[in-house]
Amino acid sequence: LMADAGLTHGGFYAHFPSKEALVREALAAASERSRNHLGRQVEKARSEGTDPIEAIVRSYLTAAHRDRPDRGCSVAALGAEIARRPRKTKDAFTAGLCNTLGVIEGALPEGTRDRRNTAVAVFSTMIGALQLSRTIADADMSQAALDAGIAAALALAQIDTR
Repeated sequence: LMADAGLTHGGFYAHFPSKEALVREALAAASERSRNHLGRQVEKARSEGTDPIEAIVRSYLTAAHRDRPDRGCSVAALGAEIARRPRKTKDAFTAGLCNTLGVIEGALPEGTRDRRNTAVAVFSTMIGALQLSRTIADADMSQAALDAGIAAALALAQIDTR
């Protein structure tokens, strides 16, 4: 990693006390980028008079996001790996996740009860649909997983798209 950045091994430790500290910094940066993207979707939807939670769900569950895990959500890309990391890294991941859930909570329709649990359910559905779609070799079936995820997430958020 340091060689790719044009730095020496010693240069790494001048910036980070450990490799795990670098992982935590990378997670924080990735989480902030994702959260900012979702926030922009919410702002755009509100300015256009459309539903913000629907904008989040539909911008997340796309073929482009499926096909570019390196540019997408760190939760979907790294969740299984984070489960094996030390507690401090899990704590950093959780902090970023809580901030992302806050954006989703704020986009839920007025009157939504138990906003945090609803946000968790919506985001969990989105992550699962994205991960599943990435594993399917058949293009139509992969798209069907994304479409089913959209429908399920919106149903959890009580958004009727009929």
